[in-house]
Amino acid sequence: MQKTYAVDTSSIIFTVVVTVLVTASIVYILTTRLKTVSSDNPFPKENAAATTSMQLQAYERLVILVDRIALPHVITRVNQPNASAREMQLMLTQNIRSEFDYNITQQIYVTPEAWNAVKNLKEQNLLIINQLANVLPPNANGLDLNKLLLEFLMNDKKGTLHEVVSEVLSYEAKKLME
Repeated sequence: MQKTYAVDTSSIIFTVVVTVLVTASIVYILTTRLKTVSSDNPFPKENAAATTSMQLQAYERLVILVDRIALPHVITRVNQPNASAREMQLMLTQNIRSEFDYNITQQIYVTPEAWNAVKNLKEQNLLIINQLANVLPPNANGLDLNKLLLEFLMNDKKGTLHEVVSEVLSYEAKKLME
């Protein structure tokens, strides 16, 4: 027996519009920043080797963070078969927040644009989870929420923002190694 839910069109449109705007902003900021990333290192030259090593480690950790908070991965990792949709919503959002909070200190080693991209990815994912959870009926279960999230991601390529952010972080790290 397959459950179907009437999805509130205005909520989905709002989510898509916000996702598109956030993605466009991030891509614009990052592409603009990438043109100048190699010319303005805020760290003194005296400690260049040690600083570069710390920066590379920070970019590495942020790439891992981005992978861990990517919606398909967090859904797979957090999935609880007997949870309600509300419980699953809380588990997903708490997991994303805790992963982000664990890595918050990495922002001091990376460019502000790189950190903002990671922060915006977190916020976008939380928004998507919360918006889609709100369109489900009160009796929906966690599987229903996970299915709706994955369907949204399959139908909206903006849901793969984590791939863009990972590529930008990798690009910035490679520029440090030049």
